[in-house]
Amino acid sequence: MPKVGMPEIRRPQLINATMEVIDDVGLSGASVALISRKAGVSAGIINHYFGGKHGLLEATMRSVLQQLGDGVRTRLRQTPKDQVLARIQAIVEGNFDPRQLENKVVKTWLAFWAHSMHDSDLYRLQRVNEKRLLSHLRIELKKVLSKERAHFVAQGIAALIDGLWLRGALTPEGVQSQRALALIEDYVVRELSQRSAI
Repeated sequence: MPKVGMPEIRRPQLINATMEVIDDVGLSGASVALISRKAGVSAGIINHYFGGKHGLLEATMRSVLQQLGDGVRTRLRQTPKDQVLARIQAIVEGNFDPRQLENKVVKTWLAFWAHSMHDSDLYRLQRVNEKRLLSHLRIELKKVLSKERAHFVAQGIAALIDGLWLRGALTPEGVQSQRALALIEDYVVRELSQRSAI
């Protein structure tokens, strides 16, 4: 029987170890044995808390997604509700938060995206994340654009976020967040200024 309080210690420890092992050897090489060794625990602990590697990967992505969501919400709380451009920038910045750009997190994201195409649980997480991003963007854009145009521009911003993030993740220098933010801001300013919305 596990000691009281152990899940609070072990879960983050195992999630971090999972990302580190994915960073080292990729998802296919990230065995329960390697992860448990990295975390300094027995392999049985992973089965106990997560039901195996699949459960651990899902929990790891939930943790990364939670961190992403927290970053966006924190920025939105700090931005006045009537400043549409600034709030869109806050959403975009949350997606390029430095914590999301750590090597181990980037490689975990890449593994997650690839694996979610063949795994219904991970695909569902990806869809929730996508819908949340689009919802945040539409809420702001509908303050100054028609509903239809807001949906269209939100899709464009989301595509830029994903595309710039993915391109950066696959280059030796990594994601260049300031460059990405500038490119996306240029797109948003053009879309809004065409409608005298800023």
